[in-house]
Amino acid sequence: MNLTHQQLRDWDRSAHWHSFTQMAEYEPLIIERGEGCMLYDIDGNAYLDGVSSLWCNTFGHRHPKIDQAIRDQLDKVAHVTNLGCSSVPAIELTKRIVDLAPGELNHVFYACDGSSAVEVALKMAFQYWRQRDDPRPNKTGYIAFHEAYHGDTLGAVSVGGVEMFHDMFRPLLFSVHRLPSPDRDHLPDGVTSDTACRYYLDQLEAVLKEHHETIAALVIEPLVQGAAGMLMQPAGYLRGLRELTTKYDVLLIFDEIAVGMGRTGTMFACQQEEVTPDFLCLGKGLTSGYLPLSVTVATTEVWNAFLGTYAERKTFFHGHTFSGNPLLCAAALATLDIFEKEKILDQLPAKIAHLEMRLAELIDHPHVASVRQCGLIAGVELVADKETGESYPWTERRGWQACRHATQNGVWLRPLGNVIVIMPPLSITLDEIDRICDAAKAGIDHAVAPCGE
Repeated sequence: MNLTHQQLRDWDRSAHWHSFTQMAEYEPLIIERGEGCMLYDIDGNAYLDGVSSLWCNTFGHRHPKIDQAIRDQLDKVAHVTNLGCSSVPAIELTKRIVDLAPGELNHVFYACDGSSAVEVALKMAFQYWRQRDDPRPNKTGYIAFHEAYHGDTLGAVSVGGVEMFHDMFRPLLFSVHRLPSPDRDHLPDGVTSDTACRYYLDQLEAVLKEHHETIAALVIEPLVQGAAGMLMQPAGYLRGLRELTTKYDVLLIFDEIAVGMGRTGTMFACQQEEVTPDFLCLGKGLTSGYLPLSVTVATTEVWNAFLGTYAERKTFFHGHTFSGNPLLCAAALATLDIFEKEKILDQLPAKIAHLEMRLAELIDHPHVASVRQCGLIAGVELVADKETGESYPWTERRGWQACRHATQNGVWLRPLGNVIVIMPPLSITLDEIDRICDAAKAGIDHAVAPCGE
């Protein structure tokens, strides 16, 4: 089928239902190919990928080693079920992940997307408390955070806290103990940067002290709450979180779908405070954004609670058709090879420092409330009045206007409300970081101009 460019646009508008997109207002941007950190649309226009194709592209597009790994696997077998069966790439990837993961995270369960990885962790935690040697079946609840986003399956939505995304589905959800986001940039009155960590941990301990006997697990994105608007947590919060959940015998789930795989400067975000959760959820960049693969990595203690005879029914009755698919695993293995052989993590400090330097130029902008950064993850929050903190009405779509202007000028950015998100591939160059920051600055100036658009 060879559709004309206009036919592609027509079908994209009328039949292709896009995620998180109001289709009545959608204007097609149709990408035809990619090369390195660049994307090219069907008209030949080039765009620097400033958000890693929604936070997942790790080493740019068409990396030859990943391309070749997928081709090589195609010459062997494209799909093998992991329901009572396995494949060489799945086993090899399991070992590689276990070798990289901290602590006793020794057991890997495969899924295909971040929502499913979190869903797996929630269900495993629930089942664990019923099957361990001293069962505690009353532990059925969860702790989660306002503005959290953990995916769009019903369990993941239940622990999510973004009202705009989830309010419609509230009758379908289970309730959770919800805490304010541990946000270092939007502190309550009387709380300072020096006291913020203790303030948020005290809130958590109050809930744990009262409800720990009925709480199965706490779920959080470590260091950065992504879809909340790149909210950054106070230093030391993760360590305190682990200490409290251990003290009150509550399992800890780290959702590193977005913040894992080098984004924060270390392979896993939790390594920055030397913390090991009971469940580590990974996805997105695990295959460099090539193919949909996610994992839930569990501790040996959790694994042991699921062992027994068939008749004991301790099996984890959960699975996906393409769990552990050999093509997906081949892409992930190539991704880990690139991290190791090209010493990617060693290259990040210079890039992170350069991004920090360029973002500092926006701090004094009259319509920038804050500039937030953790590794190669950044958010620039727009505000109507810097002195009073008055926000722009969300209906004005100022963040969208800024990103559209940047895209029209060759840098693809996508906002979270009035927060401009910058999250480039780890392979980004210093010159490309300059281009992204220049485009973001120009987009912001355009979006906050008195005439609006």
